[in-house]
Amino acid sequence: MNKSIGLFGGTFDPVHFGHIAIAHSFLESSLIDELWVLLTPFPPHKEGSNHASYQHRKDMLELAFLNKKNIKILTIENELPKPSYSFNTIQYLKKLHPECTFFFCIGEDNLSIFNSWKNHKEILKEVKLLVANRPEANHSTVSKYILDNSIFVDHKPISVSSSKIKEHINHKDQLREFLPKNVLDFILSKSLYKNHI
Repeated sequence: MNKSIGLFGGTFDPVHFGHIAIAHSFLESSLIDELWVLLTPFPPHKEGSNHASYQHRKDMLELAFLNKKNIKILTIENELPKPSYSFNTIQYLKKLHPECTFFFCIGEDNLSIFNSWKNHKEILKEVKLLVANRPEANHSTVSKYILDNSIFVDHKPISVSSSKIKEHINHKDQLREFLPKNVLDFILSKSLYKNHI
């Protein structure tokens, strides 16, 4: 059966309510049947005390999207040759699932820098972009061929970032507004990000 699949990549370090909200916006667009979340490995120079391990980030993603039947967590980018490039992942998944139609899902903040991505023109030959709207976004610097291959979906951004969470790691009460309880409990139980500066 032909399915429409959205591919949503990131390091998710950690996953938070902003990621969850954007995932729901992509699904609620009715343009895709499923959202496949691609967990990206860190380049070697970024590993260290400020980052959670790949396994811990995968565990947090699974907790964040627990019981969401239309969302799958994929570790394919950890298995493909490094470094992880979106173009290679898209090609691989298209060959593996020729019966599926794929969209590549990004936030509107990434649209303005999309032309700096490796093989960005080739990506647009393989898939259309599904872009979560940001009210303040400016498209004046975005190339026409990128906009022509973009479909915008309704989205209300949540003001939270992974770096903000790390800055507040010692203030559990503040973290509750950024993270699902099960993800926060996991972070605290594993003492993640304690060495963040």
